[in-house]
Amino acid sequence: MRISQLEKYEIIQLVEQSSTSVNKTLKELGVHKPTFYNWYNAYLERGYDALAPKQRAKKQYWNQIPEKERQRVIELALEKPEKASREIACLYVDTYKRFISESSVYRILKAQGLIQTPAFDLIRAADEFKDKTVRPNEMWQTDFTYFKIPGWGWYYLSTVLDDYSRFIVHWKLCNTMKSEDAAQTIEEALMKSNLHKNQMPKLLSDNGSSYIAKDFNTYIADQNMKLIHGRPLHPQTQGKIERYHRSMKNVIKLDVYYSPMELEHAMKQFVAYYNFERYHESLQNVTPAQMYFGRAARIIAQRQKIKQKTILERKRKYYSLQGVSKIYSDTFLGHSKPKKMLIGNKFYGINMKNRNKNLILN
Repeated sequence: MRISQLEKYEIIQLVEQSSTSVNKTLKELGVHKPTFYNWYNAYLERGYDALAPKQRAKKQYWNQIPEKERQRVIELALEKPEKASREIACLYVDTYKRFISESSVYRILKAQGLIQTPAFDLIRAADEFKDKTVRPNEMWQTDFTYFKIPGWGWYYLSTVLDDYSRFIVHWKLCNTMKSEDAAQTIEEALMKSNLHKNQMPKLLSDNGSSYIAKDFNTYIADQNMKLIHGRPLHPQTQGKIERYHRSMKNVIKLDVYYSPMELEHAMKQFVAYYNFERYHESLQNVTPAQMYFGRAARIIAQRQKIKQKTILERKRKYYSLQGVSKIYSDTFLGHSKPKKMLIGNKFYGINMKNRNKNLILN
């Protein structure tokens, strides 16, 4: 228990004015004798102010986030309130070319009260699929979902998603959910992707009536594509496009749309955000467009270089301010000091790289 400045002064006054011995008085007060004399000597030398608790110097760490960078994180979070702390961390690295971890961003925003419960439900993805695609346009997933527009009835959204990159290749808002609508969506997706006949992707769909129809299967065969149906009553097979539909609806259905044109406008904005701005956790925090167009590997490698450079600069700055940069220079530059082994009354310095033994007198 810490004793305040006033309490220390009162104890000194009690001891000075006590008619009993110092030892007995301190014993009754529960104060150790060395502690009391430390207070008393300080009081005699510097007066009442010397009894004030010592202000402990705040310990500094080499990886402490500078205040300037903290302010940048807060400003970025205020500019992009829809992004989570993970996305803010990635956006910060890509924007300012300075590394900051997701946990650091979370702590900074949490201290400012900027971490809020999202307006929609979040769920974690299940275990990863064992048979993974290895390149864009190797396999597409397609599915329908539906919206009800007041005064207009039901409308059906047909979507084509690239399995490798999660990129939305094409989407179409339809009045019906027939095989002609599914075929038209695939036709427009092929025109957008501009693939050659020998580059046609496989197509993964569920067992909906539009996908098992004879007309649709004939169209797919004419396009030199292979149609794969998921297992009945097992939507996890098309888990990526099902998860996209949930993420999309969590945002789109926050508003009410009174015409198909309003819904289409909202869909255009969301798909552009999803493809080109939203950092996807399962893609190592790059956007679907960066993965689809082959820029992901370069961006991930650049982030690793930024991380190493930022950490090195923080270490150098910290140790230079502490005046011990010489001591730690070998440590963070990747060098190791030779180990020493005691033999008799001598030390042998052993260089672990070339195994040469240099005799060093003790």
